[in-house]
Amino acid sequence: MFFVRTAMEQDLPRVREILVETWHATYDDLYGVDKVTEITNDWHSLEKLENRRHVPNSEFLVADNGEIIGGMAFATQEEKTIHLHQLYVHPDFHGGKTGLHLMIEIENSFIDAEKISLEVEEKNEKAIAFYKKYGFSVRGKTENCGQSGSGIEALIMEKLIVYAED
Repeated sequence: MFFVRTAMEQDLPRVREILVETWHATYDDLYGVDKVTEITNDWHSLEKLENRRHVPNSEFLVADNGEIIGGMAFATQEEKTIHLHQLYVHPDFHGGKTGLHLMIEIENSFIDAEKISLEVEEKNEKAIAFYKKYGFSVRGKTENCGQSGSGIEALIMEKLIVYAED
């Protein structure tokens, strides 16, 4: 069982491993090994991961079982919207509740947010099914997933955050 906590500097090499492994497992057939390697070397470098730890109005989380990190999530808040930039669970731990626990902690980290938004590759059926299961719906598309000029098309999914009344 994993517990969710804030990412620390010493976690970053394992977080990078998770990102590289999950990206290759998910996207090699879509983009090719070379393109996935190029993306992971850029987007998931240790330097960029370290920079994320210091972004204002953000949360960078890992799922840790005391021996290994099995997943990660990174989100920022702008006005009343949480932007979920990353939520990845190592393929060995798919099908458990690790992704859900990371999602819940992200939602709870931004107490005045009203919705959560994310981008997901249209052909990533497992991820889309995961997000739909937890209340997300498709709200649009982007031609530049992840960063400006990426050329990666993706769906934009959103979910309203409903808080229980006291």
